[in-house]
Amino acid sequence: MRKLAGCIRQYKGAALLAPAFVTLEAVMEVIIPLLMAQLIDLGIEAGDMAFIVKMGAALTASTLISLAFGFLSGRCAAKASAGFACNLRRDMYHSVQGYSFQNIDRFSTASLVTRLTTDVTNLQNAFQMLTRCVRAPAMLVFSLGMAFYLNPTLALVFLAAIPILGLGLLFIARKAHRFFERMFRRYDRLNTVVQENLRGIRVVKAFVREEHEVEKFTQASEDIRRDSSMAEKILAFNSPLMQFCMYACLLLISWLGAKLIVGGSMTTGQLMSLISYATQILMSLMMLSMFFVMITMSRASMERVCQVLDEESTIADGPENVAAVADGSIRFEDVEFRYQEGGRACLSHIDLDIKPGQTVGILGGTGAGKSSLVQLIPRLYDCTAGRVLVGGVDVRDYNVQALREEVAMVLQKNELFSGTIKENLRWGNENATDEELARVCKLAQADGFIRQFPDGYGTYIEQGGTNVSGGQKQRLCIARALLKKPKILILDDSTSAVDTRTDALIRQAFREEIPDTTKIVIAQRVASVQDADQIIVLDGGKVADVGTHTELMEKSAIYREVYESQQKGGDENGAA
Repeated sequence: MRKLAGCIRQYKGAALLAPAFVTLEAVMEVIIPLLMAQLIDLGIEAGDMAFIVKMGAALTASTLISLAFGFLSGRCAAKASAGFACNLRRDMYHSVQGYSFQNIDRFSTASLVTRLTTDVTNLQNAFQMLTRCVRAPAMLVFSLGMAFYLNPTLALVFLAAIPILGLGLLFIARKAHRFFERMFRRYDRLNTVVQENLRGIRVVKAFVREEHEVEKFTQASEDIRRDSSMAEKILAFNSPLMQFCMYACLLLISWLGAKLIVGGSMTTGQLMSLISYATQILMSLMMLSMFFVMITMSRASMERVCQVLDEESTIADGPENVAAVADGSIRFEDVEFRYQEGGRACLSHIDLDIKPGQTVGILGGTGAGKSSLVQLIPRLYDCTAGRVLVGGVDVRDYNVQALREEVAMVLQKNELFSGTIKENLRWGNENATDEELARVCKLAQADGFIRQFPDGYGTYIEQGGTNVSGGQKQRLCIARALLKKPKILILDDSTSAVDTRTDALIRQAFREEIPDTTKIVIAQRVASVQDADQIIVLDGGKVADVGTHTELMEKSAIYREVYESQQKGGDENGAA
């Protein structure tokens, strides 16, 4: 709670005013029964009409003042809680932006979405209740004080009820918490099912698996219902416990109060006031129990939100904080990499030397470690052993932002964002001119199809780039990367969806237009890399061979087999 309190920030004023106003509201409500007692004892029973009018005016004024304080407290509480939730979401989102891939791997995407939405909403509701819940203890203290002032003997009844209620609530909260904790994990699972279904809806329909997906969703939803029902069943004991304490206290006060009135030691007005105070005390306890329930529900959300805020990125600026990359040279020195500590080594004993401006091709089967290798260059992950040097400096000594500014990477899974083509391209350089946009698109062989759209570069791209083809998406992503004018350009199987002619034109443009940029191309087609300065063949996470196309055809059985199989396939397709 101390950590989350830091998210109140500029809304501290509203957060402090809400309990102040609600305390004043409670004070006015405590005064009302005292005025009622005087109205009954000194006005009605004495037949003093002037006093009745005077007390009636005082009661009306007290009620209106109480309502005004209640309105102001509600307004301040709503402003403070909405601001708190806004700041909390911003802090969480900012924290997530600083995560490394390794950090993100610890949380599922669906889990992060749940924490940013459902969990924050729970905390917002709890915070709003917290700012208003000062009313309950204030009312409890003031009403108890007035009850002892009127009759200390009868007031002891309330003190006997408080420990019974407290122990009961503690038992309920401890039992319900584990179910709420598990329920939020079920929400993560439900969001995962929905997310996978929506992302892969074309596959679902192509394989006619709608019923299977409905069953998965139904099962996940049923799990939430079951845990929610169990938690609510336990919390349901809260109401009868409160009712029992309330009515037991009222019965005892009525019975004992009646005996005192008959004995002449208490007036009717005092008993009426005491019953009003009894109702206020018990309603305060009811509010406290509701707040207790809300805190019980929110405790799991607090823990989940704090996990996101407390998570520290495994990638941080190096101790040297080097801010400039000298050139595009890359060196791997006995590098080993594992995604998880103690897990299988994806890469082992990698020794490579890449000169500035070279074009390097990387070939290998599925799982050979191609993507893992190139992700170590911009420090999307850190190697678990050995060193990766860029520009002669260990990547762990760089300022992370400075390093990544000089390394442009087109990932295997291309991603475009909702917005115009111009807006997507300017992710590479937000200040790029229209002429610069056109130039990089020509290099990436994207300018032609962009100009065929009715709105040209102003064409709106749907979320995920669903309104452009796979090849068009790849070319736009390549253009976006080129706009950074990087010293190192990495294409992770980024031309797989374009035809061979377009692929050749892109490679030719790279050779002619960006000769000083180090280019690393991961490809499945030998044709995409055979004119590279050197080709790296990976097998089982190790470097099997390195050389030019001619050299590898002579010494590498793996490379020769891939080349011949693709040439054979090409000949067969040509004959057909």
